[in-house]
Amino acid sequence: PPLFPPSAAMAAYEKRRVAEPARVAEGEPKFLLRAGVTAMVREALLKVLEARPEEPVSFLADYFERLVLSSPEATTAELPGPPQRLARALWYVRLAHHSHRTAFDSNAGAAYDVLGAEGRRRKAGVDGRLYSELLWRICQHGAAPAEASSALLGRVRCRDHEAVPFDIFRYGVLTCFVLLEFAAKADALFRVLDGGGGTADGRLCQAVLRALEDALGAGQFGIPSRYLEAGSKLGPDGLALAMERALQEGKLGPSMSREEFLRKATALFVAKVKPVE
Repeated sequence: PPLFPPSAAMAAYEKRRVAEPARVAEGEPKFLLRAGVTAMVREALLKVLEARPEEPVSFLADYFERLVLSSPEATTAELPGPPQRLARALWYVRLAHHSHRTAFDSNAGAAYDVLGAEGRRRKAGVDGRLYSELLWRICQHGAAPAEASSALLGRVRCRDHEAVPFDIFRYGVLTCFVLLEFAAKADALFRVLDGGGGTADGRLCQAVLRALEDALGAGQFGIPSRYLEAGSKLGPDGLALAMERALQEGKLGPSMSREEFLRKATALFVAKVKPVE
């Protein structure tokens, strides 16, 4: 007899060794099909192509994590609390740029479902408190001044106790992302004006702001992306003409800082946002 009894690890190894011929005989392709791995990986790749995330590996990691959480073994567990759901919803809405409409809408729907889940039941909609918190977190990452973010949220938020329908949810999320992009474009304009000095000629700044306001036009837009379309009409020729006229006026004025320019530019944007009724 052996001097020492076989360990649990050795017993497990022997069990795997005996079962190995059966797995080899089955063949790798058949095993993948039987286990559902082929279909699972194909579906994951389709999701990557649909969302086109900036970090595909992180996207896949989260996708497979969600598969585990949605498995029968995990359905009896409590869902994450509001902080975790907010973080996950924020991750979803940042996956695809808003110009990729199909992917953006799909990700917004996933974020809406995450925020609307509480306990073991689904709510009729996301409540206004979580909706407003998500919008505020979106606005924190970008060049938009805090005043513009606060003013925008005042137009698109809902009351804390209200159930927010998906169309309102999508409108608010999309508008916040467009604000960030609008602020980034305004920042790029100012960097052309200041020449790297931190401040720019006030006459030129005011001329650019007036031209930008004219390009945005009168009234309010119900589709946030139209703000950027209108702003893009301010082409190089029109901008150069406005700056030339400002210089020809010959009036000396105080310089303008980047912060002041961004506040004024984003205020033009917020004034065009259609409030949520």
